[in-house]
Amino acid sequence: MSPMRTTLRRAGLVTALTAAGILTAAGAASAHVTVHPESYAKGATDGVLTFRVPNEEDTASTTKVQVFLPTDHPVLGVLVTPQGGWTAKVTTTKLKTPVKTDDGTITEAVSEITWTGGRIRHGQYQDFDVAFGQLPDDAGQLAFKTLQTYSDGNVARWIEETQKGGEEPENPAPVLALTAKAAGDSGSDADSGAGSTADSGSSSDSGSGSDTSSASSSAPASATGSSASSSDSTARGLGIAGLVVGVLGLGAAAFALVRGRNTGS
Repeated sequence: MSPMRTTLRRAGLVTALTAAGILTAAGAASAHVTVHPESYAKGATDGVLTFRVPNEEDTASTTKVQVFLPTDHPVLGVLVTPQGGWTAKVTTTKLKTPVKTDDGTITEAVSEITWTGGRIRHGQYQDFDVAFGQLPDDAGQLAFKTLQTYSDGNVARWIEETQKGGEEPENPAPVLALTAKAAGDSGSDADSGAGSTADSGSSSDSGSGSDTSSASSSAPASATGSSASSSDSTARGLGIAGLVVGVLGLGAAAFALVRGRNTGS
């Protein structure tokens, strides 16, 4: 084989392997369970958190999703949106440190929400909406550790917390950033909003004090059966980088071809 052909083959192989590696990394990045929006103001009231769960398995479907809410910085007045095909079970826990509000002292909060009965197939994702009465105002972020169970029995454990200034772990937990309140916000609205919502949430749970089913029609319905590839801007960036690498590789191959012809002549 001539040196020119050998150069072309090597350039093509390097380009293909580099592009494949980048696209594989892009696919992995888009498979994480995430929470939307990515941030809320500290002490925010009457909002909605959406947990987006993509299916990353080629041969199995997601059949169970468990989201664990922090109890050291509790989310008050949690209500679960009715989800087509899915059944939600809400678990409440007694707080080690009760939270005082204008409408009374809150001694219990939701610690876990489990969705079962539905199915997320390959290439799809499911949004799970959770309404809240009030977010804590004494934390910089909230991590929602999540377990994703597949039809073949495998469990993806999205439980690793990203350290400040460190790289993202392999199985990151969904994280909600809590930002400083806007200037002039006295916080009174946050307290009163949480009080009315938390009272309604705690009254539905106080009967059993353990696992209960909860639903609310006040939160918006979620999207289902959509393509998971559109949910991660990082994946798109990595894909573009892969295309750039491919173009550079083809340019190198063309240069080698022209140079080889000039040398031969």
